[in-house]
Amino acid sequence: MHTVVVGTSGVTASDVLAVARDGARIELSEEAVAALAAARGIVDALAARPEPVYGVSTGFGALATRHISPELRAQLQRNIVRSHAAGMGPRVEREVVRALMFLRLKTVCSGRTGVRPEVAQTMADVLNAGITPVVHEYGSLGCSGDLAPLSHCALTLMGEGDAEGPDGVVRPAGELLAEHGIAPVELREKEGLALLNGTDGMLGMLVMALADLDMLYKSADITAALSLEALLGTDKVLAPELHAIRPHPGQGASAANMLAVLEGSELTGHHQDDAPRVQDAYSVRCAPQVAGAGRDTLAHARLVAERELASAVDNPVVLPDGRVESNGNFHGAPVAYVLDFLAIAVADLASIAERRTDRLLDKNRSHGLPPFLADDAGVDSGLMIAQYTQAALVSELKRLAVPASADSIPSSAMQEDHVSMGWSAARKLRTAVDNLTRVLAVELYAASRAVELREGLSPAPATQAAISAVRKAGVEGPGPDRFLSPDLAAADVFVREGRLVEAVEAVTGPLR
Repeated sequence: MHTVVVGTSGVTASDVLAVARDGARIELSEEAVAALAAARGIVDALAARPEPVYGVSTGFGALATRHISPELRAQLQRNIVRSHAAGMGPRVEREVVRALMFLRLKTVCSGRTGVRPEVAQTMADVLNAGITPVVHEYGSLGCSGDLAPLSHCALTLMGEGDAEGPDGVVRPAGELLAEHGIAPVELREKEGLALLNGTDGMLGMLVMALADLDMLYKSADITAALSLEALLGTDKVLAPELHAIRPHPGQGASAANMLAVLEGSELTGHHQDDAPRVQDAYSVRCAPQVAGAGRDTLAHARLVAERELASAVDNPVVLPDGRVESNGNFHGAPVAYVLDFLAIAVADLASIAERRTDRLLDKNRSHGLPPFLADDAGVDSGLMIAQYTQAALVSELKRLAVPASADSIPSSAMQEDHVSMGWSAARKLRTAVDNLTRVLAVELYAASRAVELREGLSPAPATQAAISAVRKAGVEGPGPDRFLSPDLAAADVFVREGRLVEAVEAVTGPLR
């Protein structure tokens, strides 16, 4: 099994994916253990002094004015975890919780939090044992970090609350720790606070969304190319020299992908046949411009994620010169913004895909295809309601594109009076990514059927490979009406698992 070694300088996106999705094991580097011990020595020294230090010998948030006596400090740290584990609603997905815990461990190992090495090792042990704390949908405002979600994770480290075992069964966390030989941690000064104060949940969801969208944007280029073929469109608009004079990198990459997919097609360029036209509609002609803008948004979001992955987010932090200073680095705005940007781009990509699907089904705009791609229109409805489903998904995506980060609800007696709502932005982006996958699956379903109905003209080798692969996956081609939902579900899985991209890249080589 792959092992991820956590040091003091952050982790990579591939590390997060390996731990969250593939169950990679975690080890702490010697450098990290030494940094943890050194920072803890500083916290211990401050704890022994009479002067109050936030997070070490004081309360938290609006209660930070109270100095806490030494005999109450362990209780203080336990209490902050228990009281902040106040989430409600459905359980959050296992991969999100694993990413959340791993990214908190990343910051702990930076040596900037003052947490003891044994606490960090327990975090790694819990992840390695396949124990997943029960974390709920609601509870984070994305400021002072993802407090409630991280608190539920910290509660598991203490042997309290509920967690899911490696067998998928939810049980008391104390039982699961005991079965795996893991001793619950007894938190000391600052440790409870340090386990809660980060942007780890929203960042983990951003990293996973970026990985998913990288594949989906390639899928969108493929389905757009299929639709262009089915509509007898022209590939001249994809010429590199046209995109060079408007040098947005994403646009150029998307156009290059579509051109590669369409190479060798006999279906493109029939504008002056029986139904002459000067130009293709925007949804076809401007596909690279729209998908390209989304790709550039992905690039910006990836840059933000990389910076956050290299960050140590906590409050207060232990600085190299021995100072322990309060700060505002836990604010989720940088991550929240790009999560919202991505939701906007996803909605627009889905919207243009739905417009192409609708064009394929409309006999007045499809350039010779049967109404709704039906076998016997009137007796058969064809794909009419498949497009309704796609339209419903797009409508929801437009609602999900409303920014969460533009909102703020003051909390903690106005101490935390401006919050990022980054967790909410991340949660809705996950839904948006799921819906985009379904929208592209419907376009694939319609466009592949439409291409097969263009008898006498051969599609490009790459698009033919895509059609052959999706048929082998159980998605049926043209014919009389049948129960459509299973076909659409199979197309969804085909796109979601990256098999559409794999089938095409076997012909074209790697897409951009």
